[in-house]
Amino acid sequence: MASLKTRILQLISTMPEGTVLNPKALLHLGNRAAVDQSLSRLARSGNLMRVCQGVYVPPVKTRFGTRPPEIGKTIETLSKMWSETIVPSGGSMANALGLTTQIPIRQVYLTSGPSRNLKFGEMSVELVHAPKWQLVSPNRLSGDVVRALAWMGPQEVEHCLSKARSRLTQEDIDELAEARAIVPEWIAKPVSEMISVG
Repeated sequence: MASLKTRILQLISTMPEGTVLNPKALLHLGNRAAVDQSLSRLARSGNLMRVCQGVYVPPVKTRFGTRPPEIGKTIETLSKMWSETIVPSGGSMANALGLTTQIPIRQVYLTSGPSRNLKFGEMSVELVHAPKWQLVSPNRLSGDVVRALAWMGPQEVEHCLSKARSRLTQEDIDELAEARAIVPEWIAKPVSEMISVG
């Protein structure tokens, strides 16, 4: 019978990029202490990357060496595993929407769960607990606009909203209209004005 380490390596070789391993998902291979020890050893040898306590990802092998998996795919998997909403920060959304030319230095995501730091090799990703209104409409343009506006601040809301208006579909506008119930007044009022103008 193959060793626990060998069986975990075989499992890793079949996993798509962004897949997350945690010890509880491997208890069919051995007891918890043995699984923890094997994962720790595989991380030390470079066969796995330890993202945070109890969470490992297989690195992606390329012809130039190994690299961390795509962060977005891993975050998506973690969001499902932890049953949390995790979305890109307002700063990165403001940049993506062309509302600012500032490029965020740090990788930050907002989460409904606790704040924590993730390590992807040398790269650090910060998960920051955010209020419910900043997590509205995850993975939707309307939600990205809300997060960008929150990051830009009250003084920039009207200017940024008019700049983002051309990208919004009627469905996005309807979602923004629904979000008015939970966003702060300094976002809800300009959204209402934009909708009334049409």
